Amino acid sequence: MSRLDRLKMGKVETKHFQQFNELLRYVFQVTKKDLQMVGWEEREIALAKKPVLDQADVIGWFDGEKLVSQLAVYPFQVNIFGRTFEMGGLTGVGTYPEYANMGLMYKLMRQGLADMQARKQSISYLFPYSIPYYRRRGWEIISDKMTFEVRDVQLPKIRKVPGYVERLNIEHSDVRTVYKLFSSKMHAAMIRNELAWDEYWRWDVDELTAAVYYDHTHKPHGYLLYWISEDVLHIKEMVYMDEEARIGLWNFIGAHFSMVSKVVGNIFMNEPLAFWLEDGDIKETISPYFMARIVDAKQFIEQYPFRATGTERKITLLLEDPMLEWNQGIFTLLVSGNGQGKFLQSEDNPAVSLDIQTLTTMLLSYKRPSYLAAISRLKGDEAAVDILENIIERQTPYFSDYY
Repeated sequence: MSRLDRLKMGKVETKHFQQFNELLRYVFQVTKKDLQMVGWEEREIALAKKPVLDQADVIGWFDGEKLVSQLAVYPFQVNIFGRTFEMGGLTGVGTYPEYANMGLMYKLMRQGLADMQARKQSISYLFPYSIPYYRRRGWEIISDKMTFEVRDVQLPKIRKVPGYVERLNIEHSDVRTVYKLFSSKMHAAMIRNELAWDEYWRWDVDELTAAVYYDHTHKPHGYLLYWISEDVLHIKEMVYMDEEARIGLWNFIGAHFSMVSKVVGNIFMNEPLAFWLEDGDIKETISPYFMARIVDAKQFIEQYPFRATGTERKITLLLEDPMLEWNQGIFTLLVSGNGQGKFLQSEDNPAVSLDIQTLTTMLLSYKRPSYLAAISRLKGDEAAVDILENIIERQTPYFSDYY
């Protein structure tokens, strides 16, 4: 019997958590030294991952009793233009090298996506280790992040605000209160459940601290998660709901002027930090953040909030998907005057053609239909492209909802 014939696909259960952890560590090259640097012991990280196997959908290939390939789908939610979508968060993807090039991961992904469809998870997110790899399987870039570096002499001057900042434990409930409000307003943001928060804190250093901004009525309006190491203030995350909270948090950062030589961190791509600072000659690096793929185009479009134009719109399109047959073929997109969409099998001549990757990045408004047409990712009738341009919402500035 060949090695391939010996392999069987199955659910990775709690009893397999040690093998699950060992495969993760091998694939992502997590050493004992890495664990010790962030305060984890080997047994602790294994036990910490154990609940994932209870809460997530984890499948793998087994060679006898040995787990040799795996992926996990976390039950998450995301906000897409104000509506909550069930989302399958793909993670923990890995195969031992001696079992590579056997098509194991392709089949696992195909099964994982089919399971997502059955659970009504019409979209999937992931953090890519290889953009080309996931593009070939239907995922596409939908957001960017910007890494910045601000020298101490470039920190903004203190500006008076009516509120105040308190340093708190990162698990304080006000951190989650602010994030919940933020994610309800921010398009494409993850809505963090308990599992999402657990994963978010997984590899954090012990020194991580929360600084929460409160307005004059003592309501939390923003937070900063940070640590200081070797004269550098590192920002893990900064979230604020209005300009007052942003100023208040930067006042807090600026108060470290004599303690640090620079501040480094990540912010959203559309955050105008360089413009906002008096000395905007700062170092900024843009890189892709999330990738996503529509799992079931019909499910997704029937929930998607198209722009209400007052007029019914109709476009027939040819859709391609490298993995999922239910997303392949000719479909008619019908959008009512109030923005309700339907996606129906059709025998009409398609006005445009595109793949699932392009449909995903277009509907999440990372790239506009006109741009996608200009680079030939969206091919077809100019009038149909104009209709798509008109009915798909645009991403809004960071806190435009509050002005």
